[in-house]
Amino acid sequence: MSEHALHRIGELSKLAGVSPRTIDFYTSMGLIEPERRSAKNYRLYSDETLNRLKRIVQLKKDKYTLDEIKANLAVWRKVSTEDQVSGRLMDLQLHLEQLQREVQEIEPVLNQLKPQQAKQVFKRLAPQTAACVEALMLLINKGGLM
Repeated sequence: MSEHALHRIGELSKLAGVSPRTIDFYTSMGLIEPERRSAKNYRLYSDETLNRLKRIVQLKKDKYTLDEIKANLAVWRKVSTEDQVSGRLMDLQLHLEQLQREVQEIEPVLNQLKPQQAKQVFKRLAPQTAACVEALMLLINKGGLM
């Protein structure tokens, strides 16, 4: 890995939009880790770590706890050592969980719709829902879950 692909904590902090203290805290929790140390003993972080840090920041905004984030990161890291793949799979899982929470929140409203209103809502959702379900079924079948 080339030297200029590594970031010191101050630079990582600016790029990710978090404080150096937050980076220290996430490092101590094991959410991120430095790639290596410089000759002057500075922690050096890779672009992969920057992407992981940005993902953590987004998950925090989405109201996930640090423990939930750590657990999810660990699970997906086991699935794939390739950060990009594991990150995308984790994003998909978390997005599905978010959709599930949103559906639960609007379920009482949907249950109160008049039949004609419900038909209109579901007519608009049907093509997108069908495509999404089909894609998820392909993913599930690849995993041998069905």
